[in-house]
Amino acid sequence: MLTGGPLDVLTGDYLAELTMLILGRDRLKDPGLGYAKTFLRQLEDCLGLAHEKGVRIVTNAGGLHPAALADAVRELAAKAGVPVAVAHVEGDDLMPYEEGALTANAYLGGAGITACLRAGADVVVTGRVTDAALVSGPAAWWFDWAPDAYDRLAGAVVAGHVLECGTQATGGNYSFFTAHDVRRPGFPLAEVAEDGSAVITKHPGTGGAVTTGTVTAQLLYETQGPRYLGPDVTARLDTVRLDPDGPDRVRISGVLGEPPPPTLKVGVTRIGGWRNEVVFVLTGLDIEAKAALVREQLAGPLAGVESADWTLARTDHEDAATEETASALLRLVVRDPSPDRVGRALTSSAVELALGSYPGFHVTAPPGPAQPYGVFTSATIEATHVPHTATLPDGTRVALPPSPPGPTPAPQASDPIPAPPAFEARGSGAEPRDGDPGAQPPVTGRGGAGESPAGPATPAAPATPTGTGGPTTRAPLGALAGARSGDKGGDANIGVWVAGEAAWQWLRDTLTTDLLQALLPETAPLPVTRHELPNLRALNFTVPGLLGAGVASGHRFDPQAKALGEWLRARHLDIPTHLLPPPAPEGTRP
Repeated sequence: MLTGGPLDVLTGDYLAELTMLILGRDRLKDPGLGYAKTFLRQLEDCLGLAHEKGVRIVTNAGGLHPAALADAVRELAAKAGVPVAVAHVEGDDLMPYEEGALTANAYLGGAGITACLRAGADVVVTGRVTDAALVSGPAAWWFDWAPDAYDRLAGAVVAGHVLECGTQATGGNYSFFTAHDVRRPGFPLAEVAEDGSAVITKHPGTGGAVTTGTVTAQLLYETQGPRYLGPDVTARLDTVRLDPDGPDRVRISGVLGEPPPPTLKVGVTRIGGWRNEVVFVLTGLDIEAKAALVREQLAGPLAGVESADWTLARTDHEDAATEETASALLRLVVRDPSPDRVGRALTSSAVELALGSYPGFHVTAPPGPAQPYGVFTSATIEATHVPHTATLPDGTRVALPPSPPGPTPAPQASDPIPAPPAFEARGSGAEPRDGDPGAQPPVTGRGGAGESPAGPATPAAPATPTGTGGPTTRAPLGALAGARSGDKGGDANIGVWVAGEAAWQWLRDTLTTDLLQALLPETAPLPVTRHELPNLRALNFTVPGLLGAGVASGHRFDPQAKALGEWLRARHLDIPTHLLPPPAPEGTRP
């Protein structure tokens, strides 16, 4: 990023829910730790270059101990002979919080970053701020925005949300990845304007792509409704407009902002207990009977264990040409407050079945000891109770008052939503292209502009309306739609979008919560909610509790729901034939 082109501020997002747990364990071993040590190693290579080019560095790598990282940066700069002013932001750490908590951190906004940059800081280190604050804080400094410049702040928050996961905005983890060369995508950057609009682009000559599709995918990532609540502003995602602005350039405009809520989110991690696992390989015939035998044989050793979950993945193929493709995997995951009950003795008892169980018995790994697992929960706290503080380069400590709060109304179908630009799909694996302007779709009863309640716990078989009365073709949803999914603690979200007005009308009317739960049976018992984002031609589903107690608990095969959207795209349903792309000529790459 420093060598590829002009840059004013370089941001670095190092924190995630799992990272906070890891840093908490580091702090237990050494109270002087608790920050992302990788940031220091990377800074050794680029601090001098950043200073030479006049680029400010803003990062949340301070984690649980931003003051310690700020000191380490000063020490590094002194050794390198680079004269930089270093500041840090703190106040998010709420420990001691409650019994059993390993970490407890409020999500701060960008005001502390703004104050540090106004005081002349070259490097700003923070603890737990929102990911988007790494962009909105510098933008407020650059343009001298007031705390109640809600539309401008909301625009910068949306730009920050696009940038926060790096190359996910330039073709990484993208449903239509075959349309671009994404072997080494470049990192995205935002050209933020004074009015809060921004252009998402990347340095010339870097790989990947910036398109309305790649930006849409990232906008839908890990959000839970049209109103994106933050400590500085509530950004209205249903007002975002995306427009092509040249090759690898997408303009974000029209974002409306509202006052932030009076509370801040608090992320809490704790050690939840101990876990272990064994994966049995079942090969050839009688897979179900082999799995049943193992479960019966381990019933005794598992009797005192708090939780034992079995999953049979039928990866086997009939009459397979290789042994691996003839095999299924039976996974046992055990959890307990005591490491002894799920330790090596238990996994050893599984391996000791080798000579007296199903034919072809083997496992994927030798017996191992129990490992601690983490639990993530979230709560709220009054913003006035959090001592958001900026420590300036000269050591002065400045207390930052919360942003002026206001009531956050529930989304209403009557809220103004500008009409989106239209796109025409070229099919699965193809990037949407510009089309003629489309009409504003009507708000329907299938979700409205806000959320719709979950369907029944046991949904009916996938029966899908066509919306046109014309012929349909049984095809995967991904032949028409892109998706992006992720995690928020124990909740999962799935964003689904299409290109083209006709495709949007079909998606909006067809993909109800009932149908989603039928296509993804794991979600059926859960209270799924659906949100419409007409400007993006997208639906966003929140699936509470799918991930148990969060990624660190290892509750699910895909613990962060990263591939949940791709599973949905792979499910087949009846799609109007005229919406689908024509079959690709035989032998061509999609």
